[in-house]
Amino acid sequence: MNAVRLHTANGPAGLIYEQIETPEPNIGEVLVRVHAAAITRDELDWPVNRLPAIPSYEFSGIVSAIGQGVDGILVGEQVYALSPFDRNGSAADYMIISEEFLATKPRTLDFVQSASIPLAALTAWQGLFEHGQLSKGQRVLIHGATGGVGHFAVQLARLYGANVIGTVSSRNVEAARKLDLMEVIEHPTTRFEEVVDQVDLVFDTVGGDRLDRSTSVLRPGGRLVSVASEPSQEQATARGIKAIYFVVEPNGKQLVELAKLADNGDLEPTIDEIFPLARARQAFERSMSAHTAGKIVLRIVDE
Repeated sequence: MNAVRLHTANGPAGLIYEQIETPEPNIGEVLVRVHAAAITRDELDWPVNRLPAIPSYEFSGIVSAIGQGVDGILVGEQVYALSPFDRNGSAADYMIISEEFLATKPRTLDFVQSASIPLAALTAWQGLFEHGQLSKGQRVLIHGATGGVGHFAVQLARLYGANVIGTVSSRNVEAARKLDLMEVIEHPTTRFEEVVDQVDLVFDTVGGDRLDRSTSVLRPGGRLVSVASEPSQEQATARGIKAIYFVVEPNGKQLVELAKLADNGDLEPTIDEIFPLARARQAFERSMSAHTAGKIVLRIVDE
């Protein structure tokens, strides 16, 4: 099969488009014919201790074969998933994944759109509801509200009845207004702590200065959740809040719920640019640009 593998730990330059043996599913595993695979900005740093490695951990495709013990997935089913980060990814014609991580892809979205959902939307879901314990009527401040994770977090928080405030860079103000936020704060023109206070949750996707200043706007007992870097536990303790850093986990059951939302028109992905698999190096170079507006996706099968 055709595949893209990272052979050396020097970013996109270490990627090689090549032919390798097609894998076979073991017990509890599924072989998927990959149709589209989305990429994440810094993911080429993740597998450097197990090279060569196939990148791209979120994908959509069609089930090609199943291993023994698989009983919830059928050959020919259209699926999507986030795969574990310690295995080969989906930048290839075929990939192997455990049945538990798969879900039927959204019916109303094509393969490219579906592939752009799993990592970012699961991160948003887990950050808001598992770690942030967000509930209806609460106030949430989302840093990076138009980013890959941020724009899903805004949609989910609004859908579940929260009052959503977002910080965005100057170039993304117009995009933020289209998300129908309760308030849009332009960074760095306006310091968010001067116009916002007593929020129940800060969900940070950018880290840095915005994360460091976030404890000041939380109410006592509030939560600071970051996917960018570890918040200061000392500041959190002093303010009487809980500070959490987490890494998203694959979850097939949550993807089922996200597919339902997408099919109801409540969850809309944003695609920046689509590349063929053979141009994966250029796709990863594009993902590192500061000017992307949505997911970079590899189209592996023309629909």
